[in-house]
Amino acid sequence: MTTESKAQKSKRAVEINRRLTREYPGVATALMHENAYQLMVATILSAQCTDKRVNMVTPAFFAAYPDTRILAEASLEDIGEAIRSTGFFNAKARNLKGMAEAVVREHGGEIPGNMDELTRLPGVGRKTANVILGNAFGIPGVVVDTHMLRLSNLLGIAEGRDAEKVERTLMELLPPEEWTMFSHRIIEHGRRVCVARRPRCGECVLFELCPSARGPESGNG
Repeated sequence: MTTESKAQKSKRAVEINRRLTREYPGVATALMHENAYQLMVATILSAQCTDKRVNMVTPAFFAAYPDTRILAEASLEDIGEAIRSTGFFNAKARNLKGMAEAVVREHGGEIPGNMDELTRLPGVGRKTANVILGNAFGIPGVVVDTHMLRLSNLLGIAEGRDAEKVERTLMELLPPEEWTMFSHRIIEHGRRVCVARRPRCGECVLFELCPSARGPESGNG
């Protein structure tokens, strides 16, 4: 794998995506949301927290803070109390309030739909921006979370720990129309099969495409 040309690596990445498409045909973001604002809040809350826990918190949160204008006017203490169970609630409260204030001040209360404007918002990096763009606006983006970073390295298609470099490498290997869904598929595969502590290589549909595969002994045996 170390002598792969860029064209060969791209071909392998496309095949990885094809197999994952077959394996996870209906995959989508697990964060419950009805609009870009709700997805923004849920994504900020998901840092260092499970999607399941976020989904337990957001219904009451959205009932109390249905839009950016109301959230911008809320106190940090009230916001923090509403999201306490998601962890790091003080920092997340500051990010949520700062994000809402900036959106109201600079975008008329509506979540912007481009990378530059999104990443200027408090608490919003490229990962969060790509989640919003891909799932709320239909604009392709590669989401580099811990699963994507880990699996991209294991699969040898994008190496290193720099999330933005990994993102740009994957963008060069896969067609734009696949970026968002490839992100969902990789994340799902990281949760179900290529788990960090005990990867089930013997059950993996990517086994022969993966230079890190260790065989059936990596499973439950």
